[in-house]
Amino acid sequence: MDKAVYYADYLQLDKITGAQEPESFKEGKTPAHDEMLFIIIHQAYELWFKQVLFEVNSVIEIMNKPVVNDNSPEMQTVVHRLKRVVTILKVLVQQIDIMETMTPMDFLDFRDMLRPASGFQSYQFKVLEAKLGLKFEHRHGQNYYLSQLKEKDIAIIKDAEDGKSVLELINAWLERMPFITEAFWKNYEQVYVNSLAEAEKGNAASFAEIFNNESAERNLSPRANRSALFIMLYHGYPMMELPFQLLDTLLEIDNQLGNWRYRHINMVQRMIGSRIGTGGSTGAGYLKGAMDKHYIFKELSQLNSYLVDRKKLPVLSKEVEEKLGYHF
Repeated sequence: MDKAVYYADYLQLDKITGAQEPESFKEGKTPAHDEMLFIIIHQAYELWFKQVLFEVNSVIEIMNKPVVNDNSPEMQTVVHRLKRVVTILKVLVQQIDIMETMTPMDFLDFRDMLRPASGFQSYQFKVLEAKLGLKFEHRHGQNYYLSQLKEKDIAIIKDAEDGKSVLELINAWLERMPFITEAFWKNYEQVYVNSLAEAEKGNAASFAEIFNNESAERNLSPRANRSALFIMLYHGYPMMELPFQLLDTLLEIDNQLGNWRYRHINMVQRMIGSRIGTGGSTGAGYLKGAMDKHYIFKELSQLNSYLVDRKKLPVLSKEVEEKLGYHF
């Protein structure tokens, strides 16, 4: 017979609730009441980062298989787990509301005791960015982003950067979509160019660069871009519904990460103004630079510039329509 499971033991509550050791509570110091809140909020962040990484790792494992059946439960699982990531990221943004119940003076009661500890030293968040697809060369503040970390944490981040990312696997998945023929693509390109207003004619050159230039240095290949655009254009067909949800969820992950950074910037400006961060960064200035640069799936969002009105969409062949729809 299995041993009875006790709630506190199962959750290891002794470890969790005993893991708060405020610096200001130590002997000879004046206790700062809000330091407990500060610690618990950041511990909660790290627990949620762990869960997000758990979900992202499972998605990478599925997408990294030699063959992924787009109509299988596996693809539904990928979308479901990425949507869970979005929901968790929304919670991370909302937790800032709790942090902001602490005033700047409350923070000053213990801020200097934290140095050089900083949220910038969260290796889990850097691993998450890498696994989603943020490359080192695209990072803001490259010289600084590993400088405050211990060697063991740097090794974990480097390992994540060397592995397959969600973005790379999405590119490979999009490249093998079979529905776009050369004739269809030439037809769509002409429809798009004809739809441009005079002031937008310059977009024709960028269209060719993104969708036809094989030597362009981008995260998504021209073929992957064509497939992604096709999904966005024809997502009303049953076969395209799940792929569209996947792309849309990736864009929402970027959106929520952007919201988190934006709220974080405002909170830092409110709490410390223009002061240097406890980890030595420029504080809000560094965060703003990261927010502007760290959009992982921005190439997907840029494809919206190349959509045309539904009424102008090329009519699909009967064979393709049957593959995309319910066929009886």
